[in-house]
Order: sequence, then C-alpha cells, then structure tokens
Amino acid sequence: MRIALGVAGGVAAYKAVLLLRLLREAGHAVRVIPTAAALRFVGAPTWEALSGESVSTDVFDDVPGVAHVALGQSADLVVVAPATADLLARAATGQADDLLTATLLVTRAPVVLAPAMHTEMWEHPATVANVATLRARGVHVIEPASGRLTGADSGPGRLPEPDEIARVALEVASRGARPRDLAGRRVVVSAGGTREAIDPVRFIGNSSSGKQGVALARAAVARGADVVLVGANLAQPPSGVGTFVPVVSTAELRDAVRAAAQEADAVVMAAAVADFRPVHVPDAKIKKVAGQAPAPIELVENPDILRELATERLRPGQVVVGFAAETGDADGDVLTHGRAKARRKGADLVVVNAVGAGKAFGTDENDVTIVDGAGEVVETAAGSKELVADVVWDAVLKRLAR
Repeated sequence: MRIALGVAGGVAAYKAVLLLRLLREAGHAVRVIPTAAALRFVGAPTWEALSGESVSTDVFDDVPGVAHVALGQSADLVVVAPATADLLARAATGQADDLLTATLLVTRAPVVLAPAMHTEMWEHPATVANVATLRARGVHVIEPASGRLTGADSGPGRLPEPDEIARVALEVASRGARPRDLAGRRVVVSAGGTREAIDPVRFIGNSSSGKQGVALARAAVARGADVVLVGANLAQPPSGVGTFVPVVSTAELRDAVRAAAQEADAVVMAAAVADFRPVHVPDAKIKKVAGQAPAPIELVENPDILRELATERLRPGQVVVGFAAETGDADGDVLTHGRAKARRKGADLVVVNAVGAGKAFGTDENDVTIVDGAGEVVETAAGSKELVADVVWDAVLKRLAR
C-alpha cells in the first residue's frame, strides 16, 4: 500500500518519525509530506532517510510531475500526524496553499487525521466546528489523547501514541473510504450510562463511557445521515455527532429518544440504561449514623425503552437496534444471554458484547456479535469501536433496504 504521511508544524512532529518507521516496517511505501513549519521541528534529511523518498513542501516543487495532484491521486491512504489546529482549519475550508493541503484536496483515498494541540485550541468552537465538518465529509479524525502537553500543561490534545495511530489508520484503509449510503436518513443513537438519584449527591449508575455510542453517531454522520445523539452522562459534549442532547436519568433518556425517534429511520440504543430506580429520593443527603445500619433503598423497575420502541415503531419501517452488555454465569454464556434478550425485546437487531474485567466499558475496542430478533447470528466484529460502528450500520442498512 502507498501511504502519504502528512506532518504539520507542531512539537509532536517527532512522534511522526516513529509512525513512519512503523508503517515502513509493516511493508508499506510511505511518502512524507511535511508543512514548512513541520520542517522546523524535524528536518527533511530525517524524513528522506527513513522513508527512502524525497521530501518537499511546496506546490511548485516537481512541476513537470504535477506533484500537488499526483501525490493525492496515487495514495491508497493519507495520514496526517500531528494535525494542528491550523491544518484542521485549512483542510476544513478546502485550502491548497502547500503540498499537504493540496494532497488532502485531491485525494479520494481514506484520510486519517491525528490532532495534537493545546487543550484550549482543541476545545475552541472553531476547531470543534472544523472537526465536525471534516467528519461529515468522511474524514476519520482520531480523538486526541489526554495527558502531558508542551510545558506544564496537561489535558486533552496530546497526540496519540504512534502504534495507536498506525493501528487505526491501517484499519481505516482496510475498510476503504466511507460511502455516503445513509444520506437522506435520520437516525437516533443513545450513548453513555444513565444515573438514578439516591439522594442529592449519590446515584445508582454503571461504568459505560459512551464511546461506542459516540462512534456510532460519528460513523452515521460520516455516512451522510442526519443524526441525533442522546448522551447520558458523557464526560464532555462530543464533536462530530450531529445534534447532541445531554440527559442524566433513564426517564430523561426515554423522553429524549422517543421525541427524536418520531421522524427517525433507525434508532440504535447503545446506552447502558439503569433497570431500576429508587422509589423515594430525599431532598437532603442521607447521613451516616454511627452504629446504625443504613435504611434499605426500595427500588422500582424503570421503563423498558428498547422494548417500547420495538413494539410501538414510532415511524413505519423504522429499524430498532439494541445492545446487550452481558456477563456469563451458571445459566449460560454471553451469547446465550444476548440471544435471549433479543427474543424478549423484539428489536430488529441486538449487538451482544461481553463486559467487565476490562472489556467494552471505557475501552477503545469492542468485540461484538450481532443477532436478529430471533437470536440468529447476523454478523460479528472485533476491533476499534469505529470499526464496530460501521459494521452495525452495514447491518442496519440491509434492513432499511427491505
């Protein structure tokens, strides 16, 4: 595979040297396309020595070969690491004032951008809008890591490690450029974990991070859908997910999903929803009394949102998808319980995955089996949550086409 490796002008450019080596060791031909600013961090001789190819930044270099067009046309994959705030802005607005942005404008190959910048820059509304624009066009923008930045700063905006960028980039390349096959469709996705108040400061909850639901929303946006993401207790509002509706409790999530689902072609319930809630929630914090056992907390069952949606079908032809986060026990393994849930709920599809012991919740990867309403296996997927998201949408599209 022929890879164009773009490098923008940030201090994290030194990590791209390791990324280049990983891609080369995996057997791929790599042409490095730095910006002029990037060469102030890592010089051209380093890139040329490690890639075995010449390095240039200007659209006027190699005029007879029309390099500013040829590089994008010949690439099977384009990766930019680091992608600075400036690079994201220029790519989002279609500028082509250097060899790297011209390549991004010309290429029809899958594009992966790995942002790196200070937290304030990553969270600025302009960057958020640029990332959303790029994702809507099908560009794969990796979420930056959180950690030590330049100087004493720490927070989200750190370039992911080279092996993680390489893994995601090669995975994206294996899938190819995302089709716009959800264009004209409206979809609703739920994500995260609901919380049920015990008192004003405590709650019953779960460990769901919402990463899989966010990946589903972003994949749907990239594939052309009009997306509503209902997010329960996500750490921060995600970018590139369409319309975001934050909620806390199961009742709030139910109301938000049902409202959005009235006009939806598909509803994907990826949120981990609390099955029970306290009957009574005091107005004041429950105090610990020395020597006394706490009063029991009486629970009542929450509405079964997935079953409601599957039974009512708020729009004709609507496809309803559930998730079954399961653990094996004496009565059966994860898939056995997932199949039973699929038959109970009546959804078109149920995505079954194992949780606990470092699996699924809070991780960047997932391993799922998709079953139909009868519990029969339709598809399996293992890898990043982005990959799983695309497999889920592929399965949804088959049902929408019926």
